[in-house]
This record gives sequence, structure tokens and C-alpha cells, in this order.
Amino acid sequence: MRMRAILFVMAALAAMTLQAKDIDTKMATMTPEKINAEMMKDGHKVVMVGNGESASEDSVRRMIDMFYVDQFHHFQDPLAPYFLLMSRDATLAMGVGGAVRMRGWADFDGAIPANGFAPYLIPVPSSPTMRRRIGGTPGGTSIFFRVIGTNTAVKDFNAYIQCDFSGIDDVGFKLKKAYVTIQDWTVGYATSTFADPAAEAPTIDGAGANGKATRTSMLVRWMHSFNPRWSMAASVEMPSSHVDADGVKTRRLYDWMPDYVAFGQYTWSHEQHIRLAGILRTIPYRDLVAGSNRALIGWGAQLSGIIRPVIPLALYAEVNGGRGYSSYMGDLSIGNYDLVAEPSTPGRMYAPWAMGVNVGAKYNFRYNVYLCAVYGHARYFSDHATLMPDDYHCGNYYAANIFWDITPRLQVGAEYLRGERRNFSGEHGTANRVDILFQFAF
Repeated sequence: MRMRAILFVMAALAAMTLQAKDIDTKMATMTPEKINAEMMKDGHKVVMVGNGESASEDSVRRMIDMFYVDQFHHFQDPLAPYFLLMSRDATLAMGVGGAVRMRGWADFDGAIPANGFAPYLIPVPSSPTMRRRIGGTPGGTSIFFRVIGTNTAVKDFNAYIQCDFSGIDDVGFKLKKAYVTIQDWTVGYATSTFADPAAEAPTIDGAGANGKATRTSMLVRWMHSFNPRWSMAASVEMPSSHVDADGVKTRRLYDWMPDYVAFGQYTWSHEQHIRLAGILRTIPYRDLVAGSNRALIGWGAQLSGIIRPVIPLALYAEVNGGRGYSSYMGDLSIGNYDLVAEPSTPGRMYAPWAMGVNVGAKYNFRYNVYLCAVYGHARYFSDHATLMPDDYHCGNYYAANIFWDITPRLQVGAEYLRGERRNFSGEHGTANRVDILFQFAF
């Protein structure tokens, strides 16, 4: 019996050694993300339903692959479900999955009164009552439902619903996404076409870098790949303007025109692309002095992408700028900076300049152990800075973290964050945070 146990242990160690060597060989030609995805695909449990003969393994694999195709997948979004129900002819598949995500943190030498680390919220000047804070949240815990299929009438289609527990008190159930994609068309509540989540380096912090463009909108989007390298998209999206009306000289109006967004993207290899996006919007307000309704044009542009100089290293970047698009951007979306008052002309408003920068790097020591560094910057350019010395001028976001994917679905990590806020007066405040992550996806 003892000899059998010894032989069993030796066989298990040999198998683990061979698997490690096989992964090391793959690392020479495949990105770590690709290796992780292939390991996940091999681990799916597929339950075939319906009558008739089962489809070929290639057809089943093709259907599984479709669960991993998403131009707007964010690092913190849940992974493909572990269990799949699939028709025997492999033309329809359904999966229900999610993630249990727990994040804890400790603030020191300056604290932020929120779960997300947003430099905009740093007290200025520094407050002795906001020096330290400890907290945690299950807010990233999520559930999603996806149906993918193909038929002769509409060809490929995809229906997706995602919810998490980041609502009221960070435990309320909240809808995150709900859309249907049929061939090149997407209709529903989805990530804005102006955003590029794949160009964001991983963070444990739920807010992420403050200079990124991010929003989930009701939209209708057309997105087409002309070949494996070139693709483009265009969408009309329901607006949500942030107008700094005082109710005395100016007043907010309901948005009455959709936002128009488009991008063009060039992809030259797996997980490497560069994208140029633009947005055009109409922002209305009421001039109470003149007694008339007015509207201004807002616009923004963003250049984003991800490149890999060598396989273990990925570099991420987003740079955006424009007027009247601040509600799409990290820190500035917390305030009302799409339109602000024109002090020299009572009753009038203008769309101020704004810009955001988000850069990062990820280095894999192993396919499942990686280190990331992130820098974010958001800036608001007022034309009348001397008249608003206590208003937000710019913020900086710094993050350094390490992740360990114990298995493709079990992840832990640790992160250090530093934030800075500076007002037009020159006064500034800082905050520091250490956070940890435990996540299990299913």
C-alpha cells in the first residue's frame, strides 16, 4: 500500500512537471492571456441537450470560442461560464456564470470616502478627520447570463445580461449590461463605443485610473470587421449630460439629441491594437436671464491601444481630449463639467476643455503571475480659473499591483494606490491605499 502511494505521488509530480514544461513551451509563442483562455476552454463542462447525433468536436469548440469574443471585455468582467448547455447540433449554447469578488483596503496618510479610489474625492485642504480608513466590499460580485447561437435567419447572435452587487450600500443588486448582438448590430445597455476597456491595465481598485473614458449607455451600434486587421464601429447612444446650472441664471434641460460615437481600429496580432474614437454631442440648457433655451456642441477624441514589445510585456495607453465630453471620463464624471457658467455673460454657459491620460504596463513572470503599474491623469481647463479657486483642476492616480491566478478561475492580488487632487488655487490633497483581492469565477 505504501509503495502504491509513493508511485501515485511520483506520477502526479511527473504529470505536473510535464504540464509546467508544456506551458513554458507555449509561453514562447502564445501570450499569457491566450494560455489562460485555452486552459479555461479545456476545462468547460458541456451538457448536450436535444435529440439526434452530437456535432463534431470542432463545432463544439467553435461554439465555446464564441463565449470569448468581446471587443469591450474589461479585465474585471466575469469570465466565460464553467458549465454550458449546448444543443446537440452545436448551433445554440447557454451559460450562466459569475464571480465572487471580495476586496478589502486600508487608507493611510489621507483617505477617500468611497470604495473606488477616485482622486476627485480627496479632501482639499487635507482634513484631520480623513487620515485613515479601513473597509471592504463584495460589490464586484457578479452574475451573468449569455445565450449564443447561429441559424439561417439571423446567422450569429448573442444575448447577454450582467448584474452585480454594487448598488445601494454596495450590496444592492444592480444591472450592469443587457444587450443583444445580431451579426454586426448591437442593441441594448452596453459599454459605450467611445470606451476601450481592453486598453486599460488591470487594477484591483474598482474605479480604475481617473483619466480613462468609460460609460455604459443605451445604444444602437454597428460594428464590422472588414478583415482580421481592420474594423470600425458607429453608434447612437442615449446621453446623460452633466451641466453645472445654478437654478438662478441657468437651468438644466432634458437631453433631446443622442450622442454620436464612432471608432476605427487596426489589429495586427492577438491582443494588440490601436484605436481612434470620436464623439459628437448636443448639450442643452436654459438661459434664465435671456429667457431662452440654448444648446452647445460637445466633442471628444481618443487614441488608445495595447502593444506587446515581447510576449511577457504588455503596454496600455489611452489619451483623450475635447470639450463637453467630461461625463464620459473617470474623475470628471463625478462633477458637472460638460457645461459650466460663463461669468462674464450672466445666463450663458460654455463647454470647457478637458483631457485624460491612462497608461499602464503588465509583465508576466509566469503565465499566471503578473505585475502591473498604472498612471492616470485627468485635467479640467477652465477659461476663468481665477473665479473658481476651490474647484477641481487636475488629479493624478498611481497604482502598482501583483496578481496570482492560482487556477484560471481563482485569483488573488494585492495593490498599492496613491492619489493626488489639485485645485485651481494651487491647494492640493493626497491619499494612499493598500487593497487586496480574492476572486472565484464560475
